[in-house]
Amino acid sequence: MRRFWLYAAVLIGAAVMLFPFLWTVITSITPEGSLADGPKLIVHNPTLDAYRTLLDAMPIWRILINSLLIAGASTVLQLITGSMAAYGFARLHFPLKNVVFGCYLATLMVPLQVLVVPLFIEMKTLNLQDTYFALLAPTIASAFGVFLLRQAVTAVPTELDEAATIDGAGHLRIFTTIVLPLIRPALATVAVFAFMGSWNSFLWPLVVIRSPEFMTLPLGLSTLQGQFTTQWDVVMAGSVVSIVPIAVVYLLAQRHIIAGVAHTGIK
Repeated sequence: MRRFWLYAAVLIGAAVMLFPFLWTVITSITPEGSLADGPKLIVHNPTLDAYRTLLDAMPIWRILINSLLIAGASTVLQLITGSMAAYGFARLHFPLKNVVFGCYLATLMVPLQVLVVPLFIEMKTLNLQDTYFALLAPTIASAFGVFLLRQAVTAVPTELDEAATIDGAGHLRIFTTIVLPLIRPALATVAVFAFMGSWNSFLWPLVVIRSPEFMTLPLGLSTLQGQFTTQWDVVMAGSVVSIVPIAVVYLLAQRHIIAGVAHTGIK
């Protein structure tokens, strides 16, 4: 009986989590769908006209490519910089290491809204506004990623490092052949957060981008909302398009995380 109630609670929680996405999909295929009448789970005469309108209203493929390029590059760079910094903070010994790490973590308390103006001035001074690099620059490194990966590196036994050192391995080889394979679950977690953060970013692209050819998906979706009227079926179609890549990345990363946890241990 206890197992029954446990499964029931999980199913109810899953239904609650999936309902907004289901509502979004249903609204996107409902002719002249609206949010004013509340959710409708049964669609009469479903149609894909909203998706056709979306393709005609904006260069959706160019916007998707921009978002994928920026999110993918941001994720890769955060994994590279975060893992290297994490190894340095966890394994190397240098003066004021804990102080530097604490100051770096303190930047987590500074919201992006505070940094927008100085970041924009910096991009403008370097003549980099309205470029791909301007979109990418603030997300090259992540304090949260460094913190999470440092905890993972710290959990790796130092005896493995010592054995590799005896065999003549240096820090680079230890980092690439021993540490990185053992922290794959943490890398997958950071990758999910990095991709989602970059993919959903709206404020910074809104400030730094002016040309339509550099527009990302959140900016493109914002143009679908008119001042007086809004075609909610088209907006929901754009939302579905924006959700699918994130869902795919999450599912792929989830598989790696589960595999990593299942095979945890020293081999």
